[in-house]
Amino acid sequence: MSPPANIYVAGHRGMVGSAIVRALAAQGEARIITRTHAELDLTDQAAVRQFFAQEKPDQVYLAAAKVGGIHANHTYPAEFIYQNLMMQANVIDAAFQNGVQKLLFLGSSCIYPKLAEQPMRETALLTGTLESTNEPYAIAKIAGIKLCESYNRQYGHSHGVDFRSVMPTNLYGPGDNYHPENSHVIPALIRRFHEAKINQASSVTIWGTGSPRREFLFVDDMAAASVHVMNLDKPIYDQHTQPMLSHINVGYGDDVSILEAASLIAHTVGYQGDIQTDSSKPDGTPRKLMDSTRLNALGWSAKVDLQAGLALAYQDYLHHHAAA
Repeated sequence: MSPPANIYVAGHRGMVGSAIVRALAAQGEARIITRTHAELDLTDQAAVRQFFAQEKPDQVYLAAAKVGGIHANHTYPAEFIYQNLMMQANVIDAAFQNGVQKLLFLGSSCIYPKLAEQPMRETALLTGTLESTNEPYAIAKIAGIKLCESYNRQYGHSHGVDFRSVMPTNLYGPGDNYHPENSHVIPALIRRFHEAKINQASSVTIWGTGSPRREFLFVDDMAAASVHVMNLDKPIYDQHTQPMLSHINVGYGDDVSILEAASLIAHTVGYQGDIQTDSSKPDGTPRKLMDSTRLNALGWSAKVDLQAGLALAYQDYLHHHAAA
């Protein structure tokens, strides 16, 4: 099979989208098409249709999304559900209308029920109530999966449509958001320990007891997994999925406690003070681990361990975000 000539990466400036561009560029076999938000508003149906009609991509990686932490999800639920639904619907339908047969939709682990059995299997989808803080975002992502499945079911045989979905665990790495309030746990701790080191603070306090366990995946591993899943032969993909349960988890395969992660980050940054916990602050879910058995059976597993990934993430922070 000859490599596709044109690959459109939607959301190429985000952490995951930029990693996918790096992975595709390293292969050097395709023309990568990108548009900034200023050049193409994916919530604008007419603009998206015009773009697809002009560019005629062969493959699409749909990594564009409105994302944020608990605070942003709580404050802007209307934007989170509306913008994500519109972007997905516009891109997926325009791809179909313009003859795209291969599309990969990137979801999120928050699609699973709040009380899903650990580790979370793909079969847990739609079996229980979602975490209320990010329900609008999760509903949009579930709709994206179901959009892909519905186009496959209706147009798979007649038009060769083969739209796939991958669900990453917690991601970190180059291109992450280090905002003091709106960032996720790893970038937030990288920033806090770096600033504590610079200011020679005697201790850093982390929220909660430090006992909740989380799984972390380096973003370039996620990009490699995305390309791997996109390029799997259809009979092999079909053998490991079902028409109405077609998404695939992408995880590291192991988890650490928040306190262990904090200790690793402190060591990476070179902070030598004390790490204290504040049990008056909420812990959140006790454990969030993805079951990646399906992806492992399809021939892919994570390569970058947490220690190596944190070193790369810290270098990115120093290069792009640390105050001089």
